Amino acid sequence: MRNFNTWLTNFRESIADYGYYIDFEKVHRNVDAIKVELNILNSLIGSKTIEADFEKLLRKYPEVLKCIPLLLAVRASEIYCQDENGGVLYNFDFGRYAPNSFTHYEKYKYFMRETGLFDLLENHIINNLVDYVTGVETGLDSNGRKNRGGHLMEDLVESYIQKAGFVKNKTYFKEMYIHQITEKWHIDLSAISNQGKMEKRFDFVVKTPTMIYGIETNFYGGGGSKLNETARSYKTLALETNSIDGFTFVWFTDGKGWTSARHNLEETFDIMEHIYSIADMEHNIIGKVFK
Repeated sequence: MRNFNTWLTNFRESIADYGYYIDFEKVHRNVDAIKVELNILNSLIGSKTIEADFEKLLRKYPEVLKCIPLLLAVRASEIYCQDENGGVLYNFDFGRYAPNSFTHYEKYKYFMRETGLFDLLENHIINNLVDYVTGVETGLDSNGRKNRGGHLMEDLVESYIQKAGFVKNKTYFKEMYIHQITEKWHIDLSAISNQGKMEKRFDFVVKTPTMIYGIETNFYGGGGSKLNETARSYKTLALETNSIDGFTFVWFTDGKGWTSARHNLEETFDIMEHIYSIADMEHNIIGKVFK
């Protein structure tokens, strides 16, 4: 019998690698895609007649409009703004370049003025828009850490699956839905699909001569309500799969975030035979269990 408290003490603070924090390749790729337009807008920096100069740029180079949202750290090409002066909700579309018209140019000058972008450019608050947008892209990319964190645990588990001798798309498969498992190996998984009404997807599925292993992976560096929900749902899943011959549910999890949800995790640990940590994988648990 394993001891839960001993098992939990081996959980990691982090599994972040050097590429986890910022994907600089993506940052530079995004900046390069609009570098020409940004350099055109650079001509507005320090302008004493910025509104007139901005209109001249739009008339000659309307494509510079697509850069404007990113100057506000917005990825969308459409921005909605509530006008405090009249209570009107305006839609500014930076992905479509309307025909030349007084209204068209006045609309975007108004946007630049009200958002403070004219002030940013006119008063030399910045010196180069390419450098500025590189910083914006870096900040926006930090929002992707959550997704990268999830993939880090998946990648780690996959590396141990491979070390145990399993081969991708032959003896192990990534991201398989219940219906795909059913179709491939003709196994009845209705107990965990609510009679076909719920389409569950497993991070990995390992197939051995005698068993199908459905695998879930996650890592929680911080706490939160989601951990309790995860522990409860996987406890239910483990109980449901106990009635299915030829199928075993396996959960690989880790992270100090579980300290705040230890009681729910312990409940799942007590009823689930195949719940493992990174330390377990380091001790070849996959090679020992997946038979």
